[in-house]
Amino acid sequence: MGSAFSRYPSRLQEAIASRLGWTRLRPVQELSSHAILDGNNVVILAPTAGGKTEASIFPMLAQLVENEPEGVGLIYVAPIKALLNNQDERLGTYMEMVGLSRFLWHGDVSQRDKRNFVKQPTTLLMTTPESLEVMLLSPKVPVASLFRDLRALIIDEVHAIAGSDRGSHLLSVFERLMRNTTNDVQRVGLSATVGNPTDILKWMQGTSSRPNCVVNPPKVPSQKDIHVFLCETIPDIARDASKIAQAKKSLFFCQSRAIAESIAERMQDRGTDVFVHHSSVSAEERQAAEASFHHGNNTCIVCTSTLELGIDVGDLDLVLQANAPSTVSSFLQRLGRTGRRTGARANTTFYCEHSEAVLEAIALVELAKKGWVESVRVQKRAWPVLVHQLLALTLQFGAISAERCWEQLMRVLDFSGISHTEFDSLIAHLVREDYLVCIGGLLSMGERAEKIFGRRNFMEIYAVFSSPVLYKVKTAAGRLVGSLEQDFVDKLVVDMSSFLLGGRAWTVSEINHFDRTITAHPAPGGKKPAWGGFSPQLLSFEICQQIAELLRSSEPISYIDSAAKHALSEKRLELGSSLTPKGLNLNVEPGRALWWTFAGGQINHTLRYGLMQFQDWKIISDNFCIRFEAENLSSQTIHDSLKHLQHAESWNNENTQQYILNQLPNYRLSKFQQALPDHYAREMIANYLLDLPGALRYLNTLLG
Repeated sequence: MGSAFSRYPSRLQEAIASRLGWTRLRPVQELSSHAILDGNNVVILAPTAGGKTEASIFPMLAQLVENEPEGVGLIYVAPIKALLNNQDERLGTYMEMVGLSRFLWHGDVSQRDKRNFVKQPTTLLMTTPESLEVMLLSPKVPVASLFRDLRALIIDEVHAIAGSDRGSHLLSVFERLMRNTTNDVQRVGLSATVGNPTDILKWMQGTSSRPNCVVNPPKVPSQKDIHVFLCETIPDIARDASKIAQAKKSLFFCQSRAIAESIAERMQDRGTDVFVHHSSVSAEERQAAEASFHHGNNTCIVCTSTLELGIDVGDLDLVLQANAPSTVSSFLQRLGRTGRRTGARANTTFYCEHSEAVLEAIALVELAKKGWVESVRVQKRAWPVLVHQLLALTLQFGAISAERCWEQLMRVLDFSGISHTEFDSLIAHLVREDYLVCIGGLLSMGERAEKIFGRRNFMEIYAVFSSPVLYKVKTAAGRLVGSLEQDFVDKLVVDMSSFLLGGRAWTVSEINHFDRTITAHPAPGGKKPAWGGFSPQLLSFEICQQIAELLRSSEPISYIDSAAKHALSEKRLELGSSLTPKGLNLNVEPGRALWWTFAGGQINHTLRYGLMQFQDWKIISDNFCIRFEAENLSSQTIHDSLKHLQHAESWNNENTQQYILNQLPNYRLSKFQQALPDHYAREMIANYLLDLPGALRYLNTLLG
């Protein structure tokens, strides 16, 4: 096979050589170019900063330059606006160097610019899934002419949306868009970390009949600098992190906005310029944080997952982590933000508050060393997105038949597990509850749906994810600091309450409930804001099993500090000898028992609810163990109960299924959940909280 570069048209070859100064393509770009130019749908895997963007855009340009489309020829979708903004100049350069154009469309782009784009469309459209929905629903956007010659779709950071409601939403919108073109639109997904790229490729395929190809070049081994410290308190973490962050550029990842605020506030005035970056900090504050990385070497951005994706914040020296992320994928994404300069090494330093976080951090590192990363579980019964799309279709067409809705939506893999009978029962329920109205065989939006989702000209319909009621926080001079959720605001008292936001403390001067604004002034100290949370952190079976393996072992861990080593030793003494690879690891005492499964949250919760139907025991479960309280407990009674659950038929009868669904907590996982029949709403919760196939595999391995 010849070089992929030689397959590019001369105009593109000359532009790459003269404008970019490139003399050759990287291996991932060679392989991807051949796969795309051969007409495949492709998933491209490469580390962060590994050249995935060019691996997808160059062969696309090669095709577009030789046969320019009428209207939009290529859509580039990113999961967050920040990534789009970050890629705008880069992709703009690539388009312009071959005489093509691009346009960035999301909520922050002016209406005037959008109107100009509609009048004179560009070859490349850069957007989010939600903005594609806006375009479909807007009467001012001539979708049919705009996308009639669409050739390809690129989904960046595809692992971040596949298997989620946003992924289901994107493919639903995209398949609706496909009705405006006769082209078999090529699909390309980009990811640094995913364990099942073939499944992701099948998910992306949709109605395309193109062949599929995964591009996954061999990884070049490299040395990493990993450290795990046990600090025990937030002040200790802030103090220790401040020392190593001085004169460096660092990202400090936290698992919640509240922890990020608390750490950032305590890092202030310790010799480093500290910024905060999360979804409740204003866009201006986030942009200032990103800009600070381009001016000097003494900046730490304390952030949540908002900076985990491929946003370029410049030459980064350090990645810091408070406690541990819940997945290997997140760890690798964050680790990959460093080590990009020649001679630099990728690094992550964990600061843990407790021994469990130490164990999680070590487990993530050890699994990554083995080359393991999570698979994305593609869903096939995406009930809330189906409701969302039904309402969106009525908004798009005014009135539409149920059969036409079925025909449009069932092209999407995420709905493929829903039968026509179930679809019809959902439609009937939505009509009964006045979310839909059926007149003359055509469905329109009902009064109840208009009341709930029609605010701000149906803005609630454009996005599938839930948006809490937010109050904007401003200074007396009118500078926007960020936002707080209403539940937290309701507890604030004017001139008395202080809170943290943007890494600084503020006192409430005024609360305007009509405009939902808070005026605040600087304060000497404040408390962590409370942001909405509704579900537990569920660690995977593999991570928990790695922790069990760690506890059974006596091997030293070289990258942890003395405090972490002491905590690990104590946990090994406490549990290691009782954890066998096979058999029940039970600690039974009169009236209570502990079963150390290390099977992960979903499997443990599944076993808990299964046991609850057959035994009148008090049962509590978490990621690592199941706790029993009852008078008749013994190793034998627990073993016998589990034997009863070992076979699928014990779970598949209707009474058992209904019992488990009725016992589940009423988590609110989607704003469209309220429109579902109760059975389907509880099925959503079960899909999040439980894993029956995993529980059966675990029991059969355990009990034989």
